[in-house]
Amino acid sequence: MLRSQAALVDPAHITTTEIQTLIRTLVKVMRRMECVGLSAPQVGVPLQVLVMEFTESMYNQNDPSVREVRELAPFSLKVFINPTMRVLDSSIVSFPEGCESISGFSAVVPRYQAVAIAGINENGENTSWQARGWPARIIQHEMDHLQGHLYIDKMDSRSFVNTRWMELNE
Repeated sequence: MLRSQAALVDPAHITTTEIQTLIRTLVKVMRRMECVGLSAPQVGVPLQVLVMEFTESMYNQNDPSVREVRELAPFSLKVFINPTMRVLDSSIVSFPEGCESISGFSAVVPRYQAVAIAGINENGENTSWQARGWPARIIQHEMDHLQGHLYIDKMDSRSFVNTRWMELNE
């Protein structure tokens, strides 16, 4: 499932119980896992649906210097169905990122500095968002999932690390 391209959702079905339940499940799992984004393929559903959220609490857990360098910015819950993305600033920025689909690892991944995403929200309405820095990275990461790509496909392989070594060695 993670390596397949997700199918478009029929816009007439967005308000159905099936799609609304999928959206609620994605949000619930994302929040339980304390991650910043999740796509339908990650929960075994091959549809173009993604959710993202970077709360004030998550933002505040980062050192001010990290916030500045990585251009962290909190944002409320975003739901996109059948999203498309375009690059607004093609400057490449590389930072470590991880993924719940490959839990316990991270690597440095190059991403565009700024992007715009457009699609349909959970109410069946057209929606769009322009983001830069960390929010733009999250968008690109989740959009990759809808195309069957994982961050390990784009990572600097020399930077791939097990993030749980410290836990295991304690």
